[in-house]
Amino acid sequence: MRFTWQKDDQGEETVKTFLSRHGVSHRMFRTIKHDQGKVLVDHRSQRLGHLLINPCAVTLILAPEKSDPGVPPSDGQLNVLYEDTNWLVIDKQAGLNSVPGPNDRSDTLVNRVKGYLLSQNAKDLVPHVLTRLDRFTSGLTLVAKHRFAQGLINKQMEDHSVVKKYVALVEGHVEKQHDLIDLPLRQSAGSFAQEVNEAGKSARTEYWVLENFGSLATLVEVQLHTGRTHQIRAHFSYLGHPLVGDELYGGQCDEFGMRRQALHAAKLVFVDPFTNKKLKYESRLPQDLAATLKYLRNEKSQ
Repeated sequence: MRFTWQKDDQGEETVKTFLSRHGVSHRMFRTIKHDQGKVLVDHRSQRLGHLLINPCAVTLILAPEKSDPGVPPSDGQLNVLYEDTNWLVIDKQAGLNSVPGPNDRSDTLVNRVKGYLLSQNAKDLVPHVLTRLDRFTSGLTLVAKHRFAQGLINKQMEDHSVVKKYVALVEGHVEKQHDLIDLPLRQSAGSFAQEVNEAGKSARTEYWVLENFGSLATLVEVQLHTGRTHQIRAHFSYLGHPLVGDELYGGQCDEFGMRRQALHAAKLVFVDPFTNKKLKYESRLPQDLAATLKYLRNEKSQ
């Protein structure tokens, strides 16, 4: 894979400085030094310390990442909403793990993306899932097709300028129409769950009430301003409003027909660092959550 930039001025700078200004990370420089990439200046191979003076074309060439044989490709269903040479935006169904783990190494989102890329005869076969979702959370997931794309968008991920909005159905009547939950989280002792604790890491969850169903439940839109594990689930549980169907955090299983946590990643907005264009995507509510809302609306009208 190759990427080319044009130097249009006569200012002096090294190849490394020039590439740094175009988003090439320290990790990528290490990749180049370990003979997994090279740099061309006007079609001639040059070192990172080479001094650029005159206008020229600088090309970065990267070798494909080595595919992990421990992550086999899968031909399972993959709902691709958007694709170009750098990105995939996927609408993930509930029940599918995002990445391989001890209990599933053969049919996760990563395995399916790897199978999808193989079917296209792609050379880079190491998908980078940038917006991971819990197994039973549905909705939009952003995947980088190669490590350079991952590196370029890392700053947006770190400063949380990638906008991720969710729709959640929580138990009970939420009084405040809008609020910012700013409570630190850490893992509970002896559990997979997270808990609010002053010794935890900063976690900020903003929400807006979309619809109330009396004392039964409340539909909220949620925006993450940090990216902690189970952040939405833990925060609403702490407020006394666990997500419908979320047994781990005190929600009632199979309530109103929901057999998993009622959480859906509905909106995704990011700036494509290759084009500087803002990309926006939306996902429709999945069938189970839509059916639950229909039931609650019927109950409310009676």
